[in-house]
Order: sequence, then C-alpha cells, then structure tokens
Amino acid sequence: MQLSTKHLLGIKELTPEDISLILSTAIQFKEVLQRPIKKVPSLRDVTIVNLFYENSTRTRISFELAEKRLSADTINFAASGSSVSKGETLLDTVNNILSMKVDMLVMRHSASGAPHFLARHLPGTAIINAGDGINEHPSQALLDAFSIIEKLGTLQGKKIVLIGDIMHSRVALSNIYLLKKMGAEVKVAGPPTLIPKYIEQALDVQVEYNLRKALEWCDVANVLRIQLERQNQVLFSSLREYNLSYGVTLAMLDALKKDIVIMHPGPINRGVEIDSDVADSRHSIILQQVENGVAVRMAILYLLAGSKS
Repeated sequence: MQLSTKHLLGIKELTPEDISLILSTAIQFKEVLQRPIKKVPSLRDVTIVNLFYENSTRTRISFELAEKRLSADTINFAASGSSVSKGETLLDTVNNILSMKVDMLVMRHSASGAPHFLARHLPGTAIINAGDGINEHPSQALLDAFSIIEKLGTLQGKKIVLIGDIMHSRVALSNIYLLKKMGAEVKVAGPPTLIPKYIEQALDVQVEYNLRKALEWCDVANVLRIQLERQNQVLFSSLREYNLSYGVTLAMLDALKKDIVIMHPGPINRGVEIDSDVADSRHSIILQQVENGVAVRMAILYLLAGSKS
C-alpha cells in the first residue's frame, strides 16, 4: 500500500486510510526499535535535510534519530548562522540545498503555510511539515494517536479533550483533524481568550470552559503548553492565575470516579498547565509519546520515500 500524497503537509490533506497506514507501519518500526540492533537499511542512499527555522528539541531529535535508524544520509540545517541571516529567501535557501541532490526535506517554520509553498515550487522533493506557525504539526498528531491506540486500543468513540492554548497551538489543530477523521469525540477546554471564536461551527468540536467538567467527560486529556511566544497581546492576567483555573492537578484526577490518560506534546511548563506530580504519575503517557515519536516518524519517512519511487 502507498500513501495518497507525496508530501506530509498536514493531517487535513490525509485520508483515514493514509492515517491507518502510517499507524500500522509505525507498529512494525516500534518492534524494530526494541531489537538489540535498531538500524534497518530501508532508506539507504536517501538524503534527507532537516530544515529548522524555529527552535526544537523533541521533534528535531526524533526526526534525526528516525532517519538514522532507517540508514538515511542526514543533513541538519539551522537558520541561525546560515545565509538566511544575510537576507537569503526561503526558496533560494532550499533550491541551493536541493541542487546538492536531496531527496526529502523535513521543515519547521514560523510562517503558516511555508511547507505548502515549498511543495508547490519543488514538486519533485518530498516535504514533511514539522510544524508551520499556528497551522499544523502533523507528525505530533500521528504520534499522539498512536499513543492513545496503544493505551486504549482504538480511537473510535473515545472522548479526547485538548486543554489550554487552543488558539495558538498547531498541535491542537492537527489533533482535531485526525481525531475527527478516525471517529473520536473531541472537546477543547480553556479560558475564552485562548479558544478561537466559531471553533464549534468551523471544526465541529465541543467547547468547555470548566476544567473539572472537561476532565469528568473525557477518556484522554491532552494538555497543551501556553504559547507565550506567539501571543501578541495579554490574554490572561498571570501564569499563576492560569494555573489556579486551568492547571491539571493530581487532586483533580484523584477526585474523578474513573481513570483518564494524561498526555502533553512538550515542552512541559511544570506548575503552569500541569503539575509535576501529574506529569510523573501513573496517568501520564508523556514519555511513551516521546518514544513513539521515533517509530511514527520512521513510518512517515519510509512511506513517503516509497511514494516518490
């Protein structure tokens, strides 16, 4: 089987069959990662550039490790210290890189739509969106879905709440697209200033402003970081106030009449959106998400390399 697309620009462009194929392929690669020898020759002679215009730890390292596990040749590019600082355009930068015979490009950029722009101008190269502005972060949504299925067995009919800064979160948008396509019920929760207007109508999700009610409703709570770097105005009085109203605490979880799963895409602001004893508790699968990220990204790279051939 092959993906219906030559790029991974966003979950919005994937079919449910594409998503299922990526997740089932990731199962096989997770088994590979449990072996003493974790490397396979699947992408030998494939050259991949990691093009990061924004800071990243988990995503960049996860993609780089996935590439190395697949035996690809990997080049890491950071905008700081490059010709970008001298005024070189995005397209010129990429064209110069591709003239060196690069097969795939993993890209993170602060501008929403930047990977789509490249895909239009460079149709012969597979483009993977590793996060574009406040638009999408598809590989994160895929690894989140993989982690939920691993824990609960399915997405179909499960109740997932995304908590926090929905307005500025590309993780939230990709998760909403994916979860809806795969049959989950989706709710968003947070202060009114951090939830986009009309999200109920535009994306067919429920909105809850009371954190306790959201936790009582859900099977899984995916807690999102406050994106202070993307907020151009004051949207709440203080981080302390946010924590008192929307921080997930162990006392809240203990008061529920059921167990729920706690997730977080990272980096965690401990004591703001989530308390340390929650992040490190039996409810949390945060470290499993990080582990699963490598297998899921191996699946993405492998399948896209196949779609190019």
